[in-house]
Amino acid sequence: MGKQYKQLTPQDIAFIQAQKLFYLASSSGGEVNLSPKGYDSIRVLDAQTLVFLNYPGSGNRTHRDTVQNGEFTLVFNAFEGAPKILRLFCKSSIIERESERFHENVALFGAKAEVVRDLFEFRIYAVESSCGMSVPYMQFQGERDELRDWAYDMDAKGKLEEYKAKRFNPPDLSKI
Repeated sequence: MGKQYKQLTPQDIAFIQAQKLFYLASSSGGEVNLSPKGYDSIRVLDAQTLVFLNYPGSGNRTHRDTVQNGEFTLVFNAFEGAPKILRLFCKSSIIERESERFHENVALFGAKAEVVRDLFEFRIYAVESSCGMSVPYMQFQGERDELRDWAYDMDAKGKLEEYKAKRFNPPDLSKI
């Protein structure tokens, strides 16, 4: 039976820290964006706050939905051990690149600031846990290094800032 509450418990935080994959869903009035996220890209700052490090990629709907004051749901589920699904209902804000907070938070990940596209702060307003008994067992075999390696390579070639600038704002899909 599922439960809903206002903030993360110590057990929830440990569960989040153990996951190799989570899902990020967002919407700002249009279609719902749903993306799987890997890497060591999420940090729990306290029982109601997370930080997500976003590398450059093909789209940037997370940025769009944050700017448009959209809704976010992060989903973590167990692929090993006891079954569990944890949903975090949040509002997001962008940690500005020029701020001291940006550099302090990037340091939490051991990443190079130049290769980070965005840092998002998620403020949790509800947490929901459920059984997860239908989620299959799966074994983690390793990370795909391509995206991170590509970002570092583009940065070394001096081409990453131009790439990020071209893809900073995703297309306006409301005109489709």
